[in-house]
Amino acid sequence: MSRKNKREPWEEEEEIIWVTKSEMKRDMTALQELGEELVELKPAVLEKFPLDDDLRTAIKDAQRFKNEARRRQLQFIGKLMRNRDPEPIQAALDKLRNKHAQATIALQKLEVLRDRIVEEGDKAINDAMNLYPNADRQRLRTLARQAAKEKAGNKPPKAYREIFQILKAEMESED
Repeated sequence: MSRKNKREPWEEEEEIIWVTKSEMKRDMTALQELGEELVELKPAVLEKFPLDDDLRTAIKDAQRFKNEARRRQLQFIGKLMRNRDPEPIQAALDKLRNKHAQATIALQKLEVLRDRIVEEGDKAINDAMNLYPNADRQRLRTLARQAAKEKAGNKPPKAYREIFQILKAEMESED
């Protein structure tokens, strides 16, 4: 009787996952790059990240260092990160980037609204008043007329910029 195909329960083989040296180096480099991104952040923003004391201290030191000392400190941060779960840190960094992207999109929408106010006049001002009821309608009308005159006369767009500043202040006051 051949035992070749028959296995006992205690003889089950566990699957071994082989990791190449190159994969290990790529992982270490990725952690070091994550550390570099953390070093580039401002201290006030860094306080919001889920970091332990050792890593936080290492990052603050790296922010002070220059040249070779900074490179060595970045390698040290990468080494510290190997013993920690990088997922919460990466998630916080992604959230920070997304917040910046959302702010950029909001400003672009304000620019489009400003352009509509200058081009369309009262119709676009009514739309702006629906979005920002505390805005000064009369001031927006006056600035829209001035911006149209500036555009027609090839003059510097002073009123055009002021409309944007008013809309931006209204958007920020709602937040």
